[in-house]
Amino acid sequence: MHPMLRRLDDLAAHLATRPDTLALLGLGSAGAEHDRLDAHSDLDFFLVVADGAVAGYVDSVDWLAAPCPVAYSFRNERNGRKALYADGIFVEYAVFTVDELARLPFTGARVVWQRADAPAGLAECGPPPRPATPYDTVEFHLGEALTNLYVGLHRELRGERLTASRFIQSYAVDRVLALLRLTAPEAAAHRRDPFDPSRRVERAYPPEVLPLVEMVPGYRHNRAAARVTLDWLAARFPVDPVIGDAIRALLASAAHSR
Repeated sequence: MHPMLRRLDDLAAHLATRPDTLALLGLGSAGAEHDRLDAHSDLDFFLVVADGAVAGYVDSVDWLAAPCPVAYSFRNERNGRKALYADGIFVEYAVFTVDELARLPFTGARVVWQRADAPAGLAECGPPPRPATPYDTVEFHLGEALTNLYVGLHRELRGERLTASRFIQSYAVDRVLALLRLTAPEAAAHRRDPFDPSRRVERAYPPEVLPLVEMVPGYRHNRAAARVTLDWLAARFPVDPVIGDAIRALLASAAHSR
């Protein structure tokens, strides 16, 4: 058994002795797809507790330390913490009541343990994650990608290289991923993470489809990244000549300013 799965089982054995706990759900690579676990995985889980018990389980880590001492932890949200065990296993978890869990968007959960009288279906997917925008079309993501490049190049010319890199090498690339999801759904379905589109894209798309090395070359290479992404978009989608020409003019200005 993988050490992380064993850690969850040991934790479940301890939680079963506490009367105010109801279930332990593994998530992510500790969830239904636990064959993905490797040496670089962290341990994600939900703890389901009785009404009124959430705060105690978030504030204290004594229960978490039952199978192994906790070397470091901090509260990263109202219902959860991140922690590092003394043996190097990193965990991220949240604590909910049954009613709170029912309102959460999540997927791929696995019941590690639940009390015999716990409600059925605790690991079933909650409501779908809310989209960041009401728009999810090729036209929208294409327009966003192009205007991200446009704004990013202006920031680059102003000397704001860090924010430029975010617009060009992060925000625009996020829209490229959305475009691939819409236009190449079979490839994108390769264990796609509905909450983080950047997860596992290297497995879903080969470099000839998604040239990430050229699209995300780093802090000093915003202009080159913008050119690659613009060319990628223009080869696959109808780029409006107005915004396309405006981006190319900025690329030329950036070249002359070097």
